[in-house]
Amino acid sequence: MQRFAAVIQVKPEMLETYLELHQNPHPEVLKTLHRVGVRNYSIFLHAHLLFSYLEFLGDDWEAAQQEIARDPATQLWWTLTDPCQTPLETAKPGERWAAMPSVFLME
Repeated sequence: MQRFAAVIQVKPEMLETYLELHQNPHPEVLKTLHRVGVRNYSIFLHAHLLFSYLEFLGDDWEAAQQEIARDPATQLWWTLTDPCQTPLETAKPGERWAAMPSVFLME
């Protein structure tokens, strides 16, 4: 199992929209995430900073991300959520959610 964490900003004027979207996420998006091996996916909010955490049970995270990106329901979901977000200045080119390396783990 691999753990992934990432961070992005939510636009202040879009915060309520973002929160409403996540009260009832599209079931097909959740099915796709589950199918590729994503578990324990959480998004936390502090001020206008979104922190995501997930666990990946598969062997190939890059292939899983590509499968997620091909999913029509996920593509639709992103047309709703992406306008709510602003990548951090520290995000790599082409990266929306800035990856965060693990610095501590207690199991």
